[in-house]
Amino acid sequence: MPTKSRPKPESLADVQRWLQQQTANLWPAALGSLNFRRSPCIRPNCPACRSGEKHPSHVLYCRQQGRRFSLYVPEELVPQVQRWLDNGRALQELLYQAAPRYVQALKRERDKASKKAED
Repeated sequence: MPTKSRPKPESLADVQRWLQQQTANLWPAALGSLNFRRSPCIRPNCPACRSGEKHPSHVLYCRQQGRRFSLYVPEELVPQVQRWLDNGRALQELLYQAAPRYVQALKRERDKASKKAED
């Protein structure tokens, strides 16, 4: 029965290389949320608003300097913006994965340096 081998310890350069390879196809990337909404307009006696159907649109919600804002996204740009947001979430997940790997690599380098100083 084969035994599970422990992963080879990574250096800082290994982690950096891994992150660069993983993120190579994740550009452009953005954070936020894209929502579909139906809103009333400002025209008096608008048939769509009177019927309750209202006007459909896509809106990008983002944060800048801690403040939330929204931005209208034209229908033809929705697939492209959605791809950017998907890339942004994938990139964010990779950054979460990278943090402990970087710390482990830093600790190994620190331990190697202290052993060399003792010798």
